Order: sequence, then structure tokens, then C-alpha cells
Amino acid sequence: MMKIRKALESDVQSIYSMRNRAIIEKCTGFYSSAQLALWTQGDISAALINDIVANFFVSVFKNRVIGCGKVNLETGMIDAIFVDPDHSGQGAAKSMLVFLEELALDNDLKLLQLESTLNAASFYRACGFVGDEVSTYHSPRGISLDCIPMRKLLKN
Repeated sequence: MMKIRKALESDVQSIYSMRNRAIIEKCTGFYSSAQLALWTQGDISAALINDIVANFFVSVFKNRVIGCGKVNLETGMIDAIFVDPDHSGQGAAKSMLVFLEELALDNDLKLLQLESTLNAASFYRACGFVGDEVSTYHSPRGISLDCIPMRKLLKN
């Protein structure tokens, strides 16, 4: 059975490796090879370690991290939902999204927002998010990617 828990520093390498695999395997065809290479290059920064430990949650199945995600409880911005490609389509992303929505509701948020990758927009629409216009996401790594800003009103 899959469980969701707060991320630990010992999860950082697993999260980073899983994230990069998910980007390469799921975003190919939606972004250029150059964009994918820039998006996944480099080492794990101290800022990323701090962000993961402070803000991330992980999905764990058979003692292995298979997914991650976070929500900013001040702005309602959801970010970094990634699932190990070997577990894609098994409900890990949906479970994480439901978990983050519940966390947002517990913190009296009424609206969630995210910037969807082009390949994930249909998933978020199926989960109740709305948004169709393509915008540009400016990554902390210095690359620009097409994205779709999306929103979801939460109901208690």
C-alpha cells in the first residue's frame, strides 16, 4: 500500500533521480532535447535540499520513494509533482494531489494554482483544474518552458 509522508533529507537523492527520469521519459515530445538537458543537468544544490526537507511530501511504496509534491500554504501554489515512470498510471500523482488539496483545505485555502507542463495538463484538468492558455515558466535553473497556468477552487 502506498503512503504519503513528509520528505526527509535521506529522500533527496531519490527525489532528484526520480524527477529527472520523469522529466526525460514523460516530457520528451513536448519539449526540445536541449530544454530537457538543461532542466535535468547539474548537481543537487543546498537550496534544493532545504526546499525538499522544508516543503516536500513523498509517496512511498514498498519502502521506496515513488512520487513527490509540495504546496505553498501561503499562496496555494502546487509544485514538483513527479512520479517514478515505473509507477506512472497507478494513482500516485492523483493520491499526492488529493493529499495536497486536503492539506490546503486544512490551512483554510480556497484556491490552488499550478503551472502544468504541457504533458500533464490533461491530468490536472481531469482532477478539476482549469486553464488552457500557454504561458512561460521561468525555472530557477535559468530555462524557460511553455506551461499552462491552472487553478482550482476548493470546497470544504
